[in-house]
Amino acid sequence: MGFIRDLVLAHLFGANALTDAFFVAFKIPNFLRRLFAEGAFATAFVPVLTEYKTQRDRRELKDLIDHVFGSLALVLLVVSLVGVIAAPVVVSVFAFGWVMDGADERLALATEMLRLTFPYLFFISLTAFAGGIMNAWNRFAVPAFTPVLLNVSLIGCAVWLSPWMQEPITALAWGVLLAGISQFVFQLPALHRLKLLPKPRPNFKHEGVRRILKLMLPALFAVSVTQINLLLDTVLASFLTTGSISWLYYSDRLMEFPLGVLGVALGTVLLPKLSQQKAQDNPAGFNQSLDWGLRMVVILGAPAALGLALFAGPMIATLFMSDVFLTTDVQMAQRSLVAYAAGLQAFILIKVLAPAYYARQDTKTPVKIGVIAMVANMALNLLLIYPLQHAGLALATSLSAYLNAFLLWQGLRKTEVYQPLKGWLTLLLRVGLACAAMAFLLLYAAPPLESWFERTLWDKATALMLWIFLAMGTYFSLLFISGLWLSGMRRSIQP
Repeated sequence: MGFIRDLVLAHLFGANALTDAFFVAFKIPNFLRRLFAEGAFATAFVPVLTEYKTQRDRRELKDLIDHVFGSLALVLLVVSLVGVIAAPVVVSVFAFGWVMDGADERLALATEMLRLTFPYLFFISLTAFAGGIMNAWNRFAVPAFTPVLLNVSLIGCAVWLSPWMQEPITALAWGVLLAGISQFVFQLPALHRLKLLPKPRPNFKHEGVRRILKLMLPALFAVSVTQINLLLDTVLASFLTTGSISWLYYSDRLMEFPLGVLGVALGTVLLPKLSQQKAQDNPAGFNQSLDWGLRMVVILGAPAALGLALFAGPMIATLFMSDVFLTTDVQMAQRSLVAYAAGLQAFILIKVLAPAYYARQDTKTPVKIGVIAMVANMALNLLLIYPLQHAGLALATSLSAYLNAFLLWQGLRKTEVYQPLKGWLTLLLRVGLACAAMAFLLLYAAPPLESWFERTLWDKATALMLWIFLAMGTYFSLLFISGLWLSGMRRSIQP
């Protein structure tokens, strides 16, 4: 659905000053969502909730949920109101290049849309709160389906509402707001079935709320380093050629697909599992679960990153190219997608390694590592933006993510929280051989990018699916031939 959404947006609106304005208005509350919702809040809330579930009675558990819900809702309401009132200032900060260029129309349009998109933060953060509860009860289906509603809302508003708007692009801002409301309401029946539907009772002095706040404050920064880096990219991209923000957005969206399917999914499953094993004082099970997660990153993340880099152009040409998204836009977005793909493994590793800290209620260490990674990203941005333009910003984000992932892994090894299980060298050799075969296929057998420009949408889509299946078939066939069976690995290592 995310692909369909971005395909519709690219075909209807292209990559221009108007789309730049919307993506700025959408990225700001989306960034804060990562802080207040599935980012810092979730990493602080789920371990405490799991402890209450494991060690406290039902009444204490329900009190925690009610007080956390009320306190979070109150904070979100204040932040949302401030964001709506201060929208011109917020936009000027995050698109400072437009201020310097005197792009008043873009600033005004982004401000108008931000006043519609900012309340999304309130609803989507409460949605993440509900999802955290369900994940702790091993109910993953409803939270996993909920993001589909955002895509449906944006597609519907783009197709049916935009023709009625004075400025068609503003229909997307209305779509974001409607999506936030619908996603929150969608969660409520599932909570009711668990008999955990919260009643808003703000209480910042409650013991559980205070513990969550204590854990959350440092995690506000640590867990969202990647998002902060992406926002810094937006700020710097506002100084570049018109369309740069949109090129980065579309390439980031393609990178986010495997990151969401693999990284977010693994992190979502591992955090409650690791929290439970920590609460049960089961270090062997904790180590086994983490090792399983890291192996899945290698087995599934390596071919995803390689395929995304080698087939970036055809993917973008198939999904986004239209009368308003030109061949130049395809080539520019391809550059940044290759740079993002180079860091995909690191982005997924962070999603797997960070929960190992948060499950142990250690948020200080990721903060220190996050600071180092963000400083490195800022330095790399300044170093790479001149020779590589917008692609340099994407590459800087990827390189800083590797530094972040390495330091997280090193910290777990030094404290002996994680000890690699047997078989890693054999695994790496098998995956390396399979990736080499897949790369040979895509580099020497697949048609060049220029040939994709001449094809119809149907021909491009058919050819793209064919080559993706051929690449996947080559990779997994080589894994099977080399003796790596995913089903056997799942039985022996899966938590």
